[in-house]
Amino acid sequence: MPPQQHWQALCAERKAKQFQSIPKEWIIQTPPDEQRNVQNIPETCGILTAHEIEITNTVDIDVLLGKLATGVWTSAAVTLAFYKRAIIAQQLTNCLTEIFVERALARAKEVDDHLKATGKVIGPLHGLPISLKDQFCMKGLETIMGYAAWIGKYSEYDSVLVEILYELGAVPFVRTNVPQTLMWGETYNHVFGRTTNPYNRYMTPGGSSGGEGALVAMHGSPLGVGTDIGGSVRIPSAFCGLYTLRPSYERLPYCNAVNAQEGQESISSVLGPMASSLSAVKRFTKAVIDAKPWKRDPLVVRKPWNAEEYALEDHGHGVGMCFAFMWDNDFVKPHPPLRRAMDMLKKALETAGHTVIVWENHRHLDIYKNVENIFAADNGHDYRTECEKSGEPFIQTMSPTENAHEYALDMPFAKSLIEEPSHLSAYDLWQLHKEKRALRKSHLDHWESTAAKTGTGRPVDAIISPAVPYTACPHGLNSYVSLIPPPIHLQSWQLSHCDRTKRKYEASADTETEERKRWERPGTAEWPVGGP
Repeated sequence: MPPQQHWQALCAERKAKQFQSIPKEWIIQTPPDEQRNVQNIPETCGILTAHEIEITNTVDIDVLLGKLATGVWTSAAVTLAFYKRAIIAQQLTNCLTEIFVERALARAKEVDDHLKATGKVIGPLHGLPISLKDQFCMKGLETIMGYAAWIGKYSEYDSVLVEILYELGAVPFVRTNVPQTLMWGETYNHVFGRTTNPYNRYMTPGGSSGGEGALVAMHGSPLGVGTDIGGSVRIPSAFCGLYTLRPSYERLPYCNAVNAQEGQESISSVLGPMASSLSAVKRFTKAVIDAKPWKRDPLVVRKPWNAEEYALEDHGHGVGMCFAFMWDNDFVKPHPPLRRAMDMLKKALETAGHTVIVWENHRHLDIYKNVENIFAADNGHDYRTECEKSGEPFIQTMSPTENAHEYALDMPFAKSLIEEPSHLSAYDLWQLHKEKRALRKSHLDHWESTAAKTGTGRPVDAIISPAVPYTACPHGLNSYVSLIPPPIHLQSWQLSHCDRTKRKYEASADTETEERKRWERPGTAEWPVGGP
């Protein structure tokens, strides 16, 4: 069989196998492609009972965990409810990769049996179904991560995070879709296809944790875990109306999860929770840290959960704080809906007694160029190698209709994807590391210098900015993100509509002109606005 037919046959067979893993009684009549918003279908398609709708609409994770811990709701019932809703979400947005119903329900029964026999929970996440991005290995399951060559690659072990989740009492129950190479702000690969945004299926849910974003947005999972190196939990959370946290590197265990650019440690990926409630973000993070992950992952810093830090003891105990607003990054202004959301937040903070000052941008372009050059250091060799194993083509665009790469071709990372392979020397890479250290120091000094402006006697307590400069965009057009996306994405505001007439948008560069065109496209109203 010619190589092209071989990889296509592999992908088609694997996709068919995925469909066959769906219980027939959970198959729905899918709406026509013209129906963009599919958020209400799980509750109207007839698959879920009234009780299952109640369970899956329980957004506050503390309430859900409380009912599980007291036996009011069994893990079997909760897992079944979320599984059914996840499968509905899959049929509407194509958000899943691994589906293992019997295995998850067996785990839920095990959790219930423990509570019944002992009267005690297994751990702080007792009975909670948790979805995982398709990077977190689970023993006995395939870990494909968007590559045709990885089909049939079964894991012989659990990633450290999965080990910990089991010990905390959780029920891992599905894995979610990613883009080929992971290095996209969208979600599409040749194996499982394209994931769409449940608020508008013509739009992307973001990436690379876009499967998680779409699933959690449809309440198909109460808590998901994604990964992030350049915005991969922040972008989907902004586009899908979720809470998330991009923790500091070496804080949560990444060990034995697979990745693109394995061995690249100049700029490291991290894992982070994605959820419809802020309580879920805290519960997950604290539970994993309390499990002392540094005993299993040698890169995790030995730093227990600090209640004093969480209570903002060093930040005036949360009273009279000073926030710096990054209204834009000197290159692209956020779309009017995001600016309006920022205005609303500024007013709310000032009403609560806090101070807001303007963040003076500092060397953003230098930081961006450094990051791009590091990502392109191997000139795409890692990605090409994985694609060549099966003969599948290297994806150069996320657009359903275009063949041109979405990035400007003078950018180092884009060049690495389309030009003849070459590599930086070790010496050249060291120079980038040296530059990176200098930029870190320069940015730290700049932050510390704000103490002269805050009125609190300390530097700004936080910088607040949009996660990305626009709302969810059409597939293939998510080409521009913030040079420094905020690490903590507290929530995406869902405004009632996008205000195309309330605020004048004046483009100051060609890039901004293109961004305005995206915002003005028909159908951009009534979906989440990515807040800070």
